Amino acid sequence: MLEIRGETDIDVCRRLWERFIPPVQLTDLWSVRECFHRNFKRELFFVTAKRDGDPVGFLPLSFIPERSYYGYFPGEVWNGKTWLEQNRVIVPNRNVLVQILNWLDKGGKRYFLRYLVDNQHFCPDTVSVDETGYLFQPGSVGFDIDGYYSLFSGKSIKKIKQDIDKICKKGVEIRTNRTEDFDLMVQMSLGRFGDESYFSDKRFLESFRDLKDHFHEKGWLRMTTVLIDGEPAAVDMGCVYQGVYTLLAGGTHNDYPGVAKVINLHHMKEACREKYEKVDFLCGDFSWKKIFHLSPNPLYKLCNDI
Repeated sequence: MLEIRGETDIDVCRRLWERFIPPVQLTDLWSVRECFHRNFKRELFFVTAKRDGDPVGFLPLSFIPERSYYGYFPGEVWNGKTWLEQNRVIVPNRNVLVQILNWLDKGGKRYFLRYLVDNQHFCPDTVSVDETGYLFQPGSVGFDIDGYYSLFSGKSIKKIKQDIDKICKKGVEIRTNRTEDFDLMVQMSLGRFGDESYFSDKRFLESFRDLKDHFHEKGWLRMTTVLIDGEPAAVDMGCVYQGVYTLLAGGTHNDYPGVAKVINLHHMKEACREKYEKVDFLCGDFSWKKIFHLSPNPLYKLCNDI
């Protein structure tokens, strides 16, 4: 007999999270999720399934009142949808998953769970592809930037190098790990995208500021700034955890078209030099990701009545 219940106490929820979620990747960490939770302050509803008293299933939810549905914890949203990726549904088999979802349905709880890691217990009638993430795996090119270049056609890589050389003639400097450049990144993003920038939402901005401070304290933070003729032209915020380099946010100055190629290629070179397992450029079907031969990594969604 499967016993399913929801938990709302934050201390109990944290213990459940740390019991069920292995700290394999960046977003598995409670401390990372908490950076968003403390700013969005969502009502928690962590679902557990027990068989004969033993926990066998776990689905951590947060209520998103402006959408009247539950999202994956911590329920941070941008444009009405959650943002954090690599979310896990913990179940031992498909039957437990179906029973949890049926229990939510019967309780009248609407849910929209995005960016789920592939799970062998998903089935076509309950799950579908949400978006595609993009990865660079330095080992696949022998941790050699020339090996990476060999993935391109001669014409394509020639054009990329010409564009970068054109910018470099103006005098390019790469500045790393200057924490104050976080504010430059935010200013560039707001200047370029206005209300469409993540950082136009104060909750999102402060969550990222907390992330930056947390990563800096742990020694995981990677701030990368491209200066052209001494002026900041692009800033990216990344994090290295367990050999994976994740690029979380960035900003470019409107006056320096093409600078994104400079900073992205810099990340590729650094990944090869540092022998990272992979670089995660997250979801978002931007054309440059395919042009730069990044590997697609589909993530999934579960929803009802959305």
